[in-house]
Amino acid sequence: MDLSNVKLVVTDMDGTLLNSKGEVSDRFFELYRLLKNDIHFVAASGRQYHSIKHKLEPIFRDITIVAENGGMAKRDQEELLFTGLPESHLHSIIDRAREIAQTEIILCGKNGAFIENGDTSFTDILREYYHEFQVTNDLASVDPSEIIKVALYHHEDSEANILPKIKILEGQLLVKVSGKHWVDISHPDANKGKAVKLIQDHMQITPEETMAFGDYNNDLEMLECAHYSYAMQNAHPNVKAMARFQTGSNEDNGVESILEQLVEAKTNA
Repeated sequence: MDLSNVKLVVTDMDGTLLNSKGEVSDRFFELYRLLKNDIHFVAASGRQYHSIKHKLEPIFRDITIVAENGGMAKRDQEELLFTGLPESHLHSIIDRAREIAQTEIILCGKNGAFIENGDTSFTDILREYYHEFQVTNDLASVDPSEIIKVALYHHEDSEANILPKIKILEGQLLVKVSGKHWVDISHPDANKGKAVKLIQDHMQITPEETMAFGDYNNDLEMLECAHYSYAMQNAHPNVKAMARFQTGSNEDNGVESILEQLVEAKTNA
């Protein structure tokens, strides 16, 4: 397999680039420096923009960040994309989610997130994914105009306990299981694939020149945009079924192992 034509590398964060401790490896930053003159890097995640920026602080000004599952994209200070949640649906989503036991509701906005539960046990979990958030007495009082998505967190299993109860929203909205504990609800046009396609068109890069890594269902549209689509060893079965290739787990530096091959291909081209 000749990787020398790759110009765009897109990777998810949780379960993909980040290890189970939420860390980016030093090796990744070394490989990025070796590749930055030949490729453009995109970090695409269900996380908020501020959290991704924090994780990739040394390089964030030189890359594109796709946040909130494709609802927002920025390169340095330039906003490339913003697709807000349809305002008319917000209150009904909140009401429906409040009926699901052991479920936390997070309203994800352009400049920060909003929650009602200020318990330390939950805010400690939240801080890993949301660098900027505030506690409010009533989510229904939040201005809906800058809300990108609603994230629902289940303390045990999101796919088993949340998805069946909000599946009715599919068709009107995009409903994605984005992790063991997470389900995201957003505008039908807000997904990582739409954002990656916009970047490809802007930079005149084709799918055949694109490499992408993912592990969960919110990565499916993104992987479809890349000829070199990689499922992590720890990926959801749906991701493994559609990706063309597979790499090691996020604990075994699966992304870095392929980037090492990419460095070699660029060096020998």
